[in-house]
Amino acid sequence: MKIDTSKLNVSKKHLIAIAVIVALGAVLGSTILGSGATKTAEDDNQGHGSHVEAKAHSDGEHHGKASADTHDHDQGHADGEHHKGPSKGSHGGKLFNEGDFGLEALLAEDGGEPRLRIWLYDKGKPLSSNTAKVSATIARLTGEKQTLNFAPDKDSLLSREVVPEPHAFEISIVAQTANKPFLFVFNQEEGKVELSDAQIKAASIGIDTAGAAQIKSTLLLPGEIRLNEDRTSHVVPRIAGVVESVQVSLGQAVKKGQVLAVIASPAASEQRSELQTAQKRVALAKTTFEREKRLWEQKISADQDYLQAGQTLHEAEIAVVNAQQKLSALGLTSGSQGGLNRFELRAPFDSLVIEKHLSLGEAVKEDAAVFTVSDLGWVWAEINVPAKDLPLVRVGEKVSIKATAFEASALGTITFVGSLIGEQTRMAKARVVLANPKGAWRPGLFVNVEVTSSEADVPVTVASDAIQTVGDKSVVFLRVNGGFIAQPVQLGRSDGKRVEVVEGLKAGALYASAGSFVVKSELGKASAEHAH
Repeated sequence: MKIDTSKLNVSKKHLIAIAVIVALGAVLGSTILGSGATKTAEDDNQGHGSHVEAKAHSDGEHHGKASADTHDHDQGHADGEHHKGPSKGSHGGKLFNEGDFGLEALLAEDGGEPRLRIWLYDKGKPLSSNTAKVSATIARLTGEKQTLNFAPDKDSLLSREVVPEPHAFEISIVAQTANKPFLFVFNQEEGKVELSDAQIKAASIGIDTAGAAQIKSTLLLPGEIRLNEDRTSHVVPRIAGVVESVQVSLGQAVKKGQVLAVIASPAASEQRSELQTAQKRVALAKTTFEREKRLWEQKISADQDYLQAGQTLHEAEIAVVNAQQKLSALGLTSGSQGGLNRFELRAPFDSLVIEKHLSLGEAVKEDAAVFTVSDLGWVWAEINVPAKDLPLVRVGEKVSIKATAFEASALGTITFVGSLIGEQTRMAKARVVLANPKGAWRPGLFVNVEVTSSEADVPVTVASDAIQTVGDKSVVFLRVNGGFIAQPVQLGRSDGKRVEVVEGLKAGALYASAGSFVVKSELGKASAEHAH
């Protein structure tokens, strides 16, 4: 703009004054604007400088009551700014800082037992372990809580309590210094497998509840089905002869008293003839005795003749009895339809012909086992018992017997336990009498015999298919919100269906039973991805 000095009554001196005022205004405005920008930056730095490691803090409460007044500006922070994850400390643990105070926490295995170790810092420099009193609370995903107390250990604080696996939990650490308390919270989800309800259902993973059950500890022993020797007979002729007929065949079922074969023997004829002779002598001696008795009563005969006749009668009767017992001992009857020399071999009881060693016209000796018959309605299961297991195998014990060649099982009772141990096998023999109404238990069949060694009511058990091995530890996958965690367990007795949990699990806990191998495979995938 051009000023017409001719029209304005302004002196040169006035123009110079106006120019100076404008210049001073511009400088002052610039100074004010610069001052405002500097203050805003400083305020922002003050609001964020002490919160670099704030992931583990919960808003408004993570510093304790003593420091609440100095952090009213928390509400001004964006959530992402205030919860950055803790950095890694010089010892490999999680490092937290608040103002000048710092704390590093590391879950490490000291002496094979996992414990929480803590180091203290001031402005990044190590502090003595007695500078602050520290305690911690562990809240597990299953709802269980554990309190940790600490004791000085070299340049750090070490928890007196062991932190058992699984290491999936939230830890709240309280550090009380001389001036104020500090609270740091962080999560750890080691060993957790994240699966939704839909994924669990799609994978057919069964969920069961740990609880009490009766566990029967069994001992599995090898055995073999054998003939029941108490119901097995080797039929022998007892006298030599020639086979006239064979009336049964091998494998035939026979009834008690049924004729097996007919044999002709001179010895049989002699024995029967002896009996018949003795019987006739008895008849003659009896007639003579009766006559002598009448004469003696009539005073005609002498006493000596009467007594002599009585003696002769007694001797004849004894000869008859003797001949009859000889025939009985040889299995012969007093007579035979085919003649005195023929005798019949008969079945001693209802049985099956399992061996036959004679044919028509064959000469057999008196001690030849021409037939073997056995009642297969009852058989023996002979068990081989190692010396170390003998105290568990007792007479009267109930056992379960299963065939190895096909699906068959039966119950029986131990009736005999041998007192001798084989020199070569170092085993003793035990025996079970087994009912065999359908003939399924054939002699020579190999079997497995389950002996119940103990029976007890156990407070905590899980299904046997729930047990998995991770590393060198037996684990059960516990159901938690959002998936499963691998819970190491110490196992006890098992009956094949249920397993006793001695340590690591409480009754009522939910776990993966059927399909738990799917959870294990997912855990393996997660570990592989983490490693890479």
